[in-house]
Amino acid sequence: MGRLAADEDSGADNHANELKEFHIFGLYRVTHESSLRFPPQAAIDFAPTNQMNADELKSLQAPLKQRYRDEPKTASITLRAEGKIGEGLTCNVATAKALVEAGLHPATGGDGLSACSGDMLLESLVACAGVTLRAVATALDIPLRDATIRAEGDLDFRGTLAVSKEVPVGFQQIRLRFDLDTDASEEQLATLLRLTERYCVVYQTLARPPKIDISHRVLE
Repeated sequence: MGRLAADEDSGADNHANELKEFHIFGLYRVTHESSLRFPPQAAIDFAPTNQMNADELKSLQAPLKQRYRDEPKTASITLRAEGKIGEGLTCNVATAKALVEAGLHPATGGDGLSACSGDMLLESLVACAGVTLRAVATALDIPLRDATIRAEGDLDFRGTLAVSKEVPVGFQQIRLRFDLDTDASEEQLATLLRLTERYCVVYQTLARPPKIDISHRVLE
C-alpha cells in the first residue's frame, strides 16, 4: 500500500494537542473516471460554496465530542452496506444517494457500462481524504482555496482471472496525490497532510486492514 503522497514531506509526527482541535466535516464532489483507464483512478475537487469556518465547525461538533467523552460507548457504531445480484454479471449496491450497478471491469470481460468496484474503492479513498483535508484546514485555520485529490491503483488482472497463482489478487500499490491551491507555509502544509493521513478513515483502513469475518445463510 502506498503512503499518502504530496509534493512536500509531511514532517515529524508531533503536536499531540492537535488531536483536541481536530473536527471532521467537509464538502466534496467526486468525479468517476472511466473504468477503461489504466491504472484505475479517481479524482475529487472541492465544492466552491457553503464553506464552514472553524468556529462553526467547532460549535457543530462540540456537543458530539462531549457526549463521546461522557459516554464512550455511544461513539461506536456499525456502518453497513448491502447489494443484490442483478442482470448479467452485476451487483446492485444501495448508497446514500442512489443505487449503483457494479460489474466486471473491461479488462476482465465487462462492457464498461457498470461501475467498477475497484474504481469505487479509489473513489471512497479520494472522498474520505478530501473531506478530512478540508476538515483539518478548517479546524486549524490553514488557508486552502481549492484542492484536487487523485488516487491511482495498480492491478494485475492475471491474479483475479486465475491466470497466474503468483500474481496477487487486488491492488498492488495505491498512490494518493493532493494538488493544493494555498498560501499556507511549509509548516502548515506538513501539519495539514500529516493530520489528513492520520484521521482519514478509509486511508487508515487500507493501510492497516482489519480482520474481515465472512458468514452465510441459505434462504428458505
